Amino acid sequence: MITPAFELSQDPDFLTIIIDVPYARASEFDLYFEGEDFKFYSKPYFLRLTLPGRIVEDGREKASYNVDKRTLTIRLPKESPGQYFEGLDMVTSLLAPKKSRSAKHLVEEIGASAVLSEEEEEEEFEWEIEQTPYKETAESFPALQYYYGFGNLRSGVFQRLQDELSDVVDVKDPDKTPVCERRKERLAAEAAKFDSDHYLADFFEDEAIQHVLKYKPWWVEAHEKMVALQGESHQKHDSNAVVVFTEEEKEQLRRFTNKSYLLDKRSRHHVYLSLIDILLAYCYDICVNEGEQNVESSWNVRKLSATLCWLECFYDIHDVVVCFGRRVLCYPLHRHFDLVTRALNDTVMILQLGRAAVLKCLLDIHKIFRESDPAYLLNDLFITDYCVWIQKTNFHSILRSKQVQGIK
Repeated sequence: MITPAFELSQDPDFLTIIIDVPYARASEFDLYFEGEDFKFYSKPYFLRLTLPGRIVEDGREKASYNVDKRTLTIRLPKESPGQYFEGLDMVTSLLAPKKSRSAKHLVEEIGASAVLSEEEEEEEFEWEIEQTPYKETAESFPALQYYYGFGNLRSGVFQRLQDELSDVVDVKDPDKTPVCERRKERLAAEAAKFDSDHYLADFFEDEAIQHVLKYKPWWVEAHEKMVALQGESHQKHDSNAVVVFTEEEKEQLRRFTNKSYLLDKRSRHHVYLSLIDILLAYCYDICVNEGEQNVESSWNVRKLSATLCWLECFYDIHDVVVCFGRRVLCYPLHRHFDLVTRALNDTVMILQLGRAAVLKCLLDIHKIFRESDPAYLLNDLFITDYCVWIQKTNFHSILRSKQVQGIK
């Protein structure tokens, strides 16, 4: 079965679903909807959505088929008129089936729900899980491994892919190197790399840098539009109104496998801070290349993000900003502090725009790495999981967290 391309929109009383079905027969459409469930079938297409709000069958529902465009448009009444459905552009989450809880890390969900906050996951922990008594043996010590990747949920990856990953990250043996040693090695490498002559040259001869600083990426206009809308209505507006996903990005979202992430409070803390670190590096690359990605983009993003390059685990936002600033002044072609503050301002705007804007940036990073060998392995370690996780997490709780508030 093929998952068709689709779009969702809403007004105060109705949810509208437009499904692209170029190879289906209009006489064979089969629809089912109730509560949060929506299902469509017409060979060879099958679409199942778990909606972020409830719909109802009350006689006002309507479906129409456009023969020229080969699209089916369905208008479904909301159970509670005036309710705002959040996350209609979170495609991976909408496609996920209702959740069956699991205590395993990074598992594909066979029966998964659309949205579940981390707080709920902690409350639903399976306390009756079978346990095996720990037996300490001499072999336990040589087998000691350290964790890394999204939420520090991976280990042993570098043992299997040592040749490929050695060109992606700077830490020599991540599986046997604790976080404190990684940080010590990173700081030593940055100190050795800093070139005062290069820094002073960029500081005094900054025509090229001042030129790229004038560039305005898409989120600047989107942020201005969001602020204007808020000023008109004196209410907060969701980024859906100003952030639009391309067809290519929607296809990216459809390809992701739905997963569960069982993160404790400490792990969520690291995930939030690493997300900011990655966005800072991405914003730098967008600025210096004026939105035109090139062969250096992959190197810029992974080299300036200590999360990606050194598998760093940050503990507060101050460490993230300092680390990013150090790396900007040590590694890329343009080493100017104004580029650091510009990346900070851009990252703040992206976060204020909301989940859709963050997801759009992550999808772009995913594309950058996907087209770069061997940097595509960083998608497996970090970016793919971020793209799936950001759709399901409580984004407002991220913005309220102390580690994110510090960057504002």
